[in-house]
Amino acid sequence: MRGYFGIGVERISKTMNVGSLFRSAHAFGADFMFTVAANYDRAEGSKSDTSDAPGHVPFYAFPDSASLVLPEKCSLVGIELLDDAVDLPSFRHPQRAAYILGPERDSLSPELVERCDLTIKIPTKFCVNVGIAGAIVMYDRIMSLGRYPNRPVTTGGPIEPLAKHVHGDPVIRNPMNKFKADPPLEEVEN
Repeated sequence: MRGYFGIGVERISKTMNVGSLFRSAHAFGADFMFTVAANYDRAEGSKSDTSDAPGHVPFYAFPDSASLVLPEKCSLVGIELLDDAVDLPSFRHPQRAAYILGPERDSLSPELVERCDLTIKIPTKFCVNVGIAGAIVMYDRIMSLGRYPNRPVTTGGPIEPLAKHVHGDPVIRNPMNKFKADPPLEEVEN
């Protein structure tokens, strides 16, 4: 899968929830994790994060939303039950993304929502646990951007195996570039 992603939380107070989220992030292959204005104690979080995610995945703690720094061209995606947020099943994940969830019993701060490039919501009847919500979004990212066979129309697993990836000729993106692809082997041998 191309690209990268990170996941974080804002103003969270329950360290066990962060630990659960970070354990899932580690399992789903997150490239970084972060907190914003959060009360996160790594030792306490390790009770639910049995993989010690911050020991294996870069972790950043930002004191407030203004301090949040992301890699260049990384889209900040808020996960929040907002009226204008895109339903997760209809969402195309950015290739480079940082997902952020709000605190328990509250929402992402208006300042952070303003910084988000996109907002998505999980179509549930009510809010789910922060760790669960993050895991659902990360699973959806893997399923939609990963290389998996299409789901069959009938119940069960894939009917057709995934086609083998075929590498094509180089693509010249700069018309000023004089480089030309090598001719196919058949033409060289004749």
